[in-house]
Amino acid sequence: MISTLTLFIIAGFFVFGLVIGSFLNVVICRWNTKKSLGGRSACMSCRNQLCWYELIPLISFITLRGRCRSCQTRISVLYPSVEILTGLTFVALFLKFQDIFSISLPVFTVTYMYYATMFSFLIVIAAYDLRHKIIPDILSFVFGVLGFTGLFFFNTDNFIWFYPHIPSVLDFLSGPLIALPFALFWLASYGAWMGLGDAKLVLGLGWLLGISASFSAIIFAFWAGAIIGLCLIFFKRGYSMKSEIPFALYLVLGTFLVFLFDLNLFAYA
Repeated sequence: MISTLTLFIIAGFFVFGLVIGSFLNVVICRWNTKKSLGGRSACMSCRNQLCWYELIPLISFITLRGRCRSCQTRISVLYPSVEILTGLTFVALFLKFQDIFSISLPVFTVTYMYYATMFSFLIVIAAYDLRHKIIPDILSFVFGVLGFTGLFFFNTDNFIWFYPHIPSVLDFLSGPLIALPFALFWLASYGAWMGLGDAKLVLGLGWLLGISASFSAIIFAFWAGAIIGLCLIFFKRGYSMKSEIPFALYLVLGTFLVFLFDLNLFAYA
């Protein structure tokens, strides 16, 4: 039975996630454009600057019924989707680290903020790849650097305890070993089977998850890609086997399943 206090805390983390998700939308929409990430938001169609009550995460989309107040153009469902996903992710991270929260607030804070940052990067990468069919190198690079740094401070076996330590050789190699097959697929097919951006992303995922969990995430990614791809072929007009697939979306989905829900296929291997 969840206590009332815990429900309030969960609600707080969900709202916090909605706010961060709103900022992630700004990053997704303005990345590789001339717009500043700190500038005023405006409608993508009529360019009318948005009022404060049009910027309330999720609530604004609902009250405006998914349309711009000025020109009535439909607002992309990506915006509330990113906000809700970020909110749910922040709640899931709290529930995953709830035991630490009750033992040591400083350790919880460091652990939570690290993984919240990592998953925020993954949400941006997945959404950007979905929109533009490309993964920005700088996002993969920063994500990889953070993943590598985490090897020195977090236990990759249970993803929980924060403690400074020297990683094992296998921990160091987890990223390159996971990324190598993706790079070989890209090289052998001249980019037809796999994009090099996927290999760069998987490098950071290997350091974040470790060997066995990374393989599990990749398997889930291929399963999800196959199932969703077949559904699109059968039900979406103009979609075929030759259509380009934003595979980062499925890699991120696999990572979420493995990390947040402990769905490691090789945990007992």
